[in-house]
Amino acid sequence: MMTPEEIKEKVIEKIKTVFDPELPVNIWELGLIYEVNVVPINNVQIIMTLTAPSCPAAQSLPHEVDQKIRELEGINDVFVEITWSPAWTKDLMSEEAKLELGFL
Repeated sequence: MMTPEEIKEKVIEKIKTVFDPELPVNIWELGLIYEVNVVPINNVQIIMTLTAPSCPAAQSLPHEVDQKIRELEGINDVFVEITWSPAWTKDLMSEEAKLELGFL
């Protein structure tokens, strides 16, 4: 049985396979994931945002995150919540993402 910390690591690995359809960077590096919580018993809560409220991926990205996490063995349930607070800014991106997108 995996510990919550191990589950969180696996969840983050999965999240890194989800890409914003308009950018060649995964949503983890973009800073769109605000929280990854593992709560009893092996339920995963994700709090994420999008680059803009009008983002064309507003429907597909949360669903894709949900589906990818459900692929992991041992996950009971997944809850993906979208928040607009705080609003996403380029400052939330990793150095790697900024470099990839030419912001550095």
